[in-house]
Amino acid sequence: MGDNKHSALPPNWEVRRSTTYNRDYYFNTASGESRWDAPTPRVNKKMRASHILAKHVDSRRPSSWRQENITLTKEEALKRIEEFREKIEAGEGVFADIAKVESDCSSAKHGGDLGWFEEGKMQPAFEKGVLALEVGEMSKPVWTDSGVHIILRTG
Repeated sequence: MGDNKHSALPPNWEVRRSTTYNRDYYFNTASGESRWDAPTPRVNKKMRASHILAKHVDSRRPSSWRQENITLTKEEALKRIEEFREKIEAGEGVFADIAKVESDCSSAKHGGDLGWFEEGKMQPAFEKGVLALEVGEMSKPVWTDSGVHIILRTG
């Protein structure tokens, strides 16, 4: 039934017409379920964040634009991130300025800004860290396969 009111249906759902009741109903082609009320559309949450990344020797790729061969331990990387966080919280540094110089991610050139991204596009631990924040809030250290981050939710 290709009208616009049904264009946001979740995958496998389609609108069919009941000849008995002379009205539309919703049918799941994968499960065989049918219902009168529309299923909730799957909406990807969009979010925006900046981050500062400290890689360590066990990171999935222990190199960055800053350093070809990263030799920091996990503990040393965590210490760096905690120092950056304390500096920002104390008003002794600006998140984007620190990211530009200190982050091991290529997003450093943008002050750590990752831009807008949809749910499911980042490493799960990172995404969970972003979703736990209110806009304008900064995270405690967040561990991923890439290293340890502090995240600033910007959208």
